[in-house]
Amino acid sequence: MLSADFCVIGAGIVGLATARALQERHPGASVTVLEKEPVIAKHQTGHNSGVIHSGIYYEPGSLKARLCREGERLTKQLCRDHGIEYRECGKLLVATSDVELSRLVSLAERAAIHGIPVESVSADRLNELEPNIRGLGALRVPSTGIVDFSKVSEQLARNIAEAGGAVVLGERVVDIVEYPDHVAVQMDAEDYRFGALVACGGLQADRLAECAGLTPDLQIVPFRGEYFQLHDDLSDYVRHLIYPVPDPALPFLGVHLSPTIDDVITVGPSAVLGLAREGYPKFSVRPEDVARYLRFPGLWKLAGKHLGTGFREMRNSLFSASYLRECRKYAPGLELDDLIPKEAGIRAQAVRTDGTLLHDFELAETPRMMHVLNAPSPAATAALPIGRYIAGRVGGRQS
Repeated sequence: MLSADFCVIGAGIVGLATARALQERHPGASVTVLEKEPVIAKHQTGHNSGVIHSGIYYEPGSLKARLCREGERLTKQLCRDHGIEYRECGKLLVATSDVELSRLVSLAERAAIHGIPVESVSADRLNELEPNIRGLGALRVPSTGIVDFSKVSEQLARNIAEAGGAVVLGERVVDIVEYPDHVAVQMDAEDYRFGALVACGGLQADRLAECAGLTPDLQIVPFRGEYFQLHDDLSDYVRHLIYPVPDPALPFLGVHLSPTIDDVITVGPSAVLGLAREGYPKFSVRPEDVARYLRFPGLWKLAGKHLGTGFREMRNSLFSASYLRECRKYAPGLELDDLIPKEAGIRAQAVRTDGTLLHDFELAETPRMMHVLNAPSPAATAALPIGRYIAGRVGGRQS
């Protein structure tokens, strides 16, 4: 039986950041990362829009707000230290109605609480900054940046290996049993024994918790984020990240225009119920995933609360013209032929049995285990401080 002091399940950016933080907190400890895929960062980390968020949206005092602010700084520092390209292109939150203008005022007040520099932008100034964008006004967040989080993850994996840790790929967890003095993990090919375990399972977080004997009052419901990108000849269409003003009742930020670090402008995402937790091609279906959430009462309660939003998102998914209308609220010059389909992403959204969407990070602890049950956006931005936060709370060591 193989053994180590610490195990981290999941080689997405949160899992890798946690493994690295454990090494920093416990010099000399052995750390093993277990990943079922043949590569790291295959799922949410490798399918996001690459935005280094500022933290402006999040409830003051929430874990998400604090860790995002710290994560923005630490992510940029890691990039500088290791020569990873990033850019501070800034973000414009564009209001297209009077209701959204009033929300901008609230967001500016929240930014002041968080200590985030912002600039109120008039309609005329918006047109100067972004000639292809129209709105009644905007809020500019200069510190928002872009990066390839897969490259950040690759660097973390190198750091883990250089510090003596192991990242084991292509090994699926079959069973987890916690004992008073260790945690036993059965894999497809090997059995392991660890002093403590952290599960950063993302789309499989609830299943891993149940595999370990926990009974969380939530389920991961996959929301499929469908993207387009603009043709190459429109690669300079915008210079800033262009976002709509978010609806505070929803966890999704709406369809936005995002310059990426490789000089592509993505458009999206929509947010429709996914029919497979890890199925990225359109119309992917995994019957066991669908059956699981159809039996979950929280899904039906959630659907009842957001029926209109769900219908709109489904319409946008099925009809490109409907998707385009969302974009043209603030980018009226875009045409249907400008949009090229791009690979989708899938968001792991934790939903409670009563239908409540979890907006903040959610952890479940036992004496020797920590399960990350919900790590919503901005988890990629906040990964480094999330890892440190978890490393400071994990109990047990000697295997």
